[in-house]
This record gives sequence, structure tokens and C-alpha cells, in this order.
Amino acid sequence: MSKYEPLWKHLEKDRRENFRMSFDDIAVVLGFPIDHSFLNAKKEAKAFGYTVGKISLKEQFVTFEKLEEAQP
Repeated sequence: MSKYEPLWKHLEKDRRENFRMSFDDIAVVLGFPIDHSFLNAKKEAKAFGYTVGKISLKEQFVTFEKLEEAQP
């Protein structure tokens, strides 16, 4: 289990299409601030239905984009 899994599960429950979260909001969900390892872990979000978009170090936010669900 990745240390970022609580964030991915939070996104999965949220179900919003496209949104952004501040670094502070993410730290509340995780219980710790994101660090450089987030750059490698961001690919894990796909398994929970999201991609990580823009990461702004200056403004301290991350955008998330919901993946389109596959049609049967």
C-alpha cells in the first residue's frame, strides 16, 4: 500500500469531475504534507479513476481530473 492511498481513496469517494486541492487540504486527508515522492506516486491515482494534472509549487495546489469510465 502506498502512503498516498488515503488520498486516492478520498478522490474515489469524492467523484467530482475536475477540481483542485491545496497542499494543506491534501495534508489533512493524508495526515502529513506531500513531498517529492508524490511526483512518482501520482500515477497511482489512475487505479482510483483520476489523473493528477497541474502541480503548482508556487500556489501550492494540485489539480485532479476524473477519467472517463470505460463503456462496455
